Amino acid sequence: MKSALGGLATAFSMYSILPMPQLGWSPSTMKYAMCFFPLVGVLCGMAAWLWIWLCGAAGFGPVLFAAVLTLLPVILSGGIHLDGLIDTGDALGSHQSPQRRLDILKDPHVGAFGIIFCAACLLLTFGFAVQFSANPSAPLVLCLGYVLARGYASFAIVSLRLARSTGLAHAFADGADRKAVRAVSVVWTAAASAAMILAAPLAGTAAASAAFLWFLIFRHICYGKFGGLTGDLAGFLLCVTELIVLACAAVAG
Repeated sequence: MKSALGGLATAFSMYSILPMPQLGWSPSTMKYAMCFFPLVGVLCGMAAWLWIWLCGAAGFGPVLFAAVLTLLPVILSGGIHLDGLIDTGDALGSHQSPQRRLDILKDPHVGAFGIIFCAACLLLTFGFAVQFSANPSAPLVLCLGYVLARGYASFAIVSLRLARSTGLAHAFADGADRKAVRAVSVVWTAAASAAMILAAPLAGTAAASAAFLWFLIFRHICYGKFGGLTGDLAGFLLCVTELIVLACAAVAG
């Protein structure tokens, strides 16, 4: 029980802005931390659901609706995943060797390609959110997308080969009970996918299928372009998964 509560506090203190007890990273707190990572997605999904309801009740326009929906996951996560997207954009845009790309991921400076990737992601999110606001017929698909994205990210951290023996991904993977985290991540991912499909068969099936296909593509990118997974790449996986689910909810919905 102590390890579970410590893991819960570690996951939320690291990946959300919610105030949590600062327990420090230890074998007991890291063991199950990634099992609770998708719960941060539940928080984001609930916030998105509340915002959708509020916009419908208050009659807010599509631009305001889309702007807040775009920023909600960024604010609630403290921007940590968007930072990974930006660093990955810099590395992929460099067209360098895998080792040089890893060096770019560690570089604290932001380059042009990172800015381009970030702008493109936020702009597409805003555009699909405007489209979604015109006919929000699949709100549960959108909200569950935050859970699905974090389920895939936690699964990746304990399942994919790591690119280096240091960094955030290594710290969480090395301290985790990999079998337990892998099993729990699969349950989170499968449950979110099934709930999407039940809530809106067309949009849910499209979102779940597209997210799974993206994970396979992402694995190929990790191994082919970087030699393995890093924490920044996990953030990249998460951000793109959220965007894919939003796009499916907006278009197929």
